[in-house]
Amino acid sequence: MSERMVIVVDDDAHVRQGVADLLEAAGHAVHAFADAAEFLAQPAPSVPACLILDMQMPRLDGMSVLQHMAARHLALPVIFLTGHGTIPLSVAAMKAGANEFLTKPVDPDALLAAVDEALAGDASRIDARREADELARRHAQLTPREREVFGLAIGGLLNKQIADAMGISEIMAKVHKRNLMQKMQTRTLAELVRMAERLGIESARRR
Repeated sequence: MSERMVIVVDDDAHVRQGVADLLEAAGHAVHAFADAAEFLAQPAPSVPACLILDMQMPRLDGMSVLQHMAARHLALPVIFLTGHGTIPLSVAAMKAGANEFLTKPVDPDALLAAVDEALAGDASRIDARREADELARRHAQLTPREREVFGLAIGGLLNKQIADAMGISEIMAKVHKRNLMQKMQTRTLAELVRMAERLGIESARRR
């Protein structure tokens, strides 16, 4: 995807605008909110994104926002900004899943570097999720017999052994295996094994 989004949540209008201007000058698309509840009411971004979040806000503080995000399973990289940074607070933020913890006034280069790293990480997460969904879609197309062959084939069984294990002819075992490979869109057993690992499928039988 070419578009990436940076979300800024800070109740201080001066800070919020300054951060937004910096990010836009660097070429980022920015969505800014003065209130955390307003941000949480928005749908999850459909593009790689990250959140720059003020730690101290009147209604919902930064840690509370993280809790709400976790409850929604909103996997968004978070960069905390605070005017009152302490080591215990930064440790707590990182343990809660924050990517970075920066103090105000924030160093522009440090913020831009943190944003680039967060966006790259979120893009990788989205790509991995898309690939996992595609593998699951392919696997869902398999017939029960093809799924059985899948489990036996990744255990290293040959066609004759698969046929014996399933109580079918070797020809039928070959047919099921060919259909399996076509539906999973692979030509090699090694790739099929890697797909099984990503799908959480264990070998049904080993030699």
